[in-house]
Amino acid sequence: MVTSRHTGINLLRYVGLGLILVVMSYPLLWMFRVSIMDVAGSVAGSGWLAGGFTLGNYIDLITQAGLGRNLFNSALVGLSVTLGNIVFCFMTGYSLARFRMLSNKLLFVTVIVVLMIPAHIIIIPLYVLMMKAGLYDSYWALILPFLVNPIGIFLVKQYVETIPPSMEEAARIDGASDLRILFTIVMPLCRPALAVLAIQVFFTNWNSFLFPFILTSSDDLRTLPVALAMMQGHQAIDWPHLMAGSAIAVLPVLVVFIILQRQIVSGITAGAVKQ
Repeated sequence: MVTSRHTGINLLRYVGLGLILVVMSYPLLWMFRVSIMDVAGSVAGSGWLAGGFTLGNYIDLITQAGLGRNLFNSALVGLSVTLGNIVFCFMTGYSLARFRMLSNKLLFVTVIVVLMIPAHIIIIPLYVLMMKAGLYDSYWALILPFLVNPIGIFLVKQYVETIPPSMEEAARIDGASDLRILFTIVMPLCRPALAVLAIQVFFTNWNSFLFPFILTSSDDLRTLPVALAMMQGHQAIDWPHLMAGSAIAVLPVLVVFIILQRQIVSGITAGAVKQ
């Protein structure tokens, strides 16, 4: 009796999860289907079997629309900002966790305060700053302001506090310098937290639209989301090409998430329980 009840519960659970999967997968499947239509036919659900199949929309975007340049810009900005956050957030979070001074406590309070401030409030000051610094409409405007974020500092600090200081003290007795301890002992131990930080920062910058749209004006510096927004006309929308561009933007995110999903889960749950 108990076994049959558990079987029924599991069956209902799998059916519910299957329905959720179908609902969440439908927009992606619709996007990929429209992206390979050879005519701008109906984009309704009844038009799935119409319009034929072609890869010409993807070829047109790369060869004629110059989307390859926008793809390169997004990759360059995303990777640069991600690398900067890994280095700077790690060093800052480590110093706040290990050096318990009054100044560090005050600095950590400022990090928490910044977390409560919406990022879009700084749009106008950031725009003015980039203009006065001569960095407007350049890669520096897309990279420099985002090399550190408070979420990364908070995440690394909380994770470092779970690592026993005795490991660092043993390395220091053996003659290791502070930089060597930092990058060869502590940093590998923080790999789960840094993986979560890297994935979150890369996804945020890869999908960012507002800041790249405001801080750049030339076509050569537009990132992929900005270029896709510019493809929408005032009178009509070329759905096959727009969906092809959206598929190009989504595919790297899906691949990275599928490959690193274990690191994401382990990084989120690591340090949740104090030893």
